[in-house]
This record gives sequence, C-alpha cells and structure tokens, in this order.
Amino acid sequence: MNFWENPFVETAASFSVVVLCSVVFLAVFEIVTKYNNWEEIKKGNLSVAMATGGKIFGISNIFRFSIQHNDTLVEMMLWGLCGFVLLLMGYFIFEFLTPSFRIDTEIADDNRAVGFISMVISIGLSFVIGANIG
Repeated sequence: MNFWENPFVETAASFSVVVLCSVVFLAVFEIVTKYNNWEEIKKGNLSVAMATGGKIFGISNIFRFSIQHNDTLVEMMLWGLCGFVLLLMGYFIFEFLTPSFRIDTEIADDNRAVGFISMVISIGLSFVIGANIG
C-alpha cells in the first residue's frame, strides 16, 4: 500500500477538501443573500442561523454521498461542485416560488418560520441530490 492509499491519508485529504469547498460555497451563498450571514448570526438572528445551518448540513451531506461513491479526490470535488450548484438552484427556485414575499427579507427580519423551512429545504434537497451522485 502506498502513502496515498492509506485510509488515514485519504480521510485527511477528503476532510481538507470538503472544509475548503464548504468555505468557498458558503462564501457564494453569502454573496447571493441580501444579508450578512455572520453579522446576523452574531446579533442573534435565529432565522439566519437556521438557514445557514441548513446550507452547511446540505453541503456536508452532498459531500458525504460524493465521498462514498467516488474513488478520487477530483471526482469527489466535481460531484460536490455539481451538487452545490443544484443546491444553489434550489435556493433560487424557493425564492421564485414565493412571489408574495422575499425569502431573504423575511429571514433577515428573523421570521423563524421562513428560516426553518429554508433549513429543511436545504437538508431535504441535499438527500435528493446526494442520492443521484454517481
């Protein structure tokens, strides 16, 4: 067994890649939302915390499936990116399907019902996306 096939090395590599990708993907979510996630969380906005937590769970869950079904880091990253794009599309679809109010505005205003449903949508979609990762 060579160095790169060692399960500890593989785990450390996957972990490092997922953490880095998660930071990048959360930065993208930060750009597309109309509020500052971390400032709102710092102020105690539970709705933003739930929505952000759902995104973190969703990204992690997509990578869980990607790690399980792919043999290389590159494949894992590509499927993770694909899953993230689908999760991001889900966010925009959720915003589009609620034309009577703005999701971002409601979450920024600490509407916990909207924050909760946003969290559940991210988590739910991550399972659907993950199940389709090849």
